Amino acid sequence: MKFKSLSLALITTALVGLTLPSLAEDGKGPNIDPTATGTPGAPATLAMAYELFALGKAEGDALTVLTAAKLAAGAESEPQEPVALDPAKVAVEEAGQEALAKRKAVPAAPAAPAPITNGEPRPAAKASYQSGEAGDDGTAAAPPSSAEMFALATELAGDDETMKELIADAQAEASRGRIGGAVTWNSRVTSGQIDVWEIPFYGNSYAEIAVSGDGDANLDVVVTDENGNVICYDTSFSDQVYCDFVPAWDGYFYVMVENAGQLRNSYYLMTN
Repeated sequence: MKFKSLSLALITTALVGLTLPSLAEDGKGPNIDPTATGTPGAPATLAMAYELFALGKAEGDALTVLTAAKLAAGAESEPQEPVALDPAKVAVEEAGQEALAKRKAVPAAPAAPAPITNGEPRPAAKASYQSGEAGDDGTAAAPPSSAEMFALATELAGDDETMKELIADAQAEASRGRIGGAVTWNSRVTSGQIDVWEIPFYGNSYAEIAVSGDGDANLDVVVTDENGNVICYDTSFSDQVYCDFVPAWDGYFYVMVENAGQLRNSYYLMTN
């Protein structure tokens, strides 16, 4: 199992967990090949871009923001809309880190349709739950585009003509050699709201999941397989998370995104 968080700090408690139906192959163990690896693609590039952008914006550093803009411009994603996930399939509960580490598969549920059929992945499904007060709207409508990143870099450059020339050159090169393969879904979570995503992945194929928020509120993320085994979790004071792994078989994975802050957060969920 491999977990990567692109955030800057980790806290010690996982605030939320998932109770999911057991649909795994033979109902045994986590759906992950701990020995397999892969090459990070567009989701990793975009996740790093958003992480760098947040850092550069906070520090008012034009070069860091420019680097983020170049990364974002060099990765291509395909926006999609999720289908509705039946809330009866998923129960959300509070749990501490120890409980998460000791999670066991719940009793087997009736078999679901194959997650991947006819060579095409089933669309991602999403259900939302409100566990607290709605809170206030945030200031951002969504994570920034590469064009918005370039614009901020130009603003931060001020009278630095050399930096402005670097930005102009980077914008001119933005459309060349783009990395494709990312699929992106957009969602908004108010304070205390939890989104649960059901996403199928092929077995023995490298899988990437990234969550990138707009910076208005902390997002906590847990990824489990169809047995409820925790694959990745992140409860840092950040809304930027990246997770990669290799499933052992075709199966469903569940991504829980909780708004642990006070403001609404508009975020992207990205996969390969």
